[in-house]
Amino acid sequence: MHSSSSSSCSSLPHHQRPNNNNNNNDNVICKSSISAAEEVKLAALAISLNVRLRSADMPFAMQVHALRFATTLLLHSATQRPNPTLLARSIKKEFDSMYGPAWHCVVGKSFGSFVTHSPAGFLYFSLDSFSFLLFKTEVQLITESVVPTPPAS
Repeated sequence: MHSSSSSSCSSLPHHQRPNNNNNNNDNVICKSSISAAEEVKLAALAISLNVRLRSADMPFAMQVHALRFATTLLLHSATQRPNPTLLARSIKKEFDSMYGPAWHCVVGKSFGSFVTHSPAGFLYFSLDSFSFLLFKTEVQLITESVVPTPPAS
């Protein structure tokens, strides 16, 4: 069973929230960041790429980017067995370079998760036999080097 936390989904009515207590395969999309027209386009893209959107709190263009990039990675590894670690690393690096740090990606056939993510920074989908969990967390860059003070003797 895959479970995940998406804080922006909590404002949805109960029947639209992700239900992490069962193993059903219902698609759940948190619609807070996309319009109805974008939702239709995203559904059409998901069908064309054979992707199952599970849960999302991410702008339309970023979702499209993630779905297409993951599909491309799997197509390029068609001659060999896909490596989930390499898939996760590639997606993480792509999103770090395109949308800034700090993105995290988990790819696999069976995993559990419960994560905290930045607003508009969460996507959970399945493609082929793999599930993909992509999320962003806030980072605070340290601009000064802090040198620890030795204890007084």
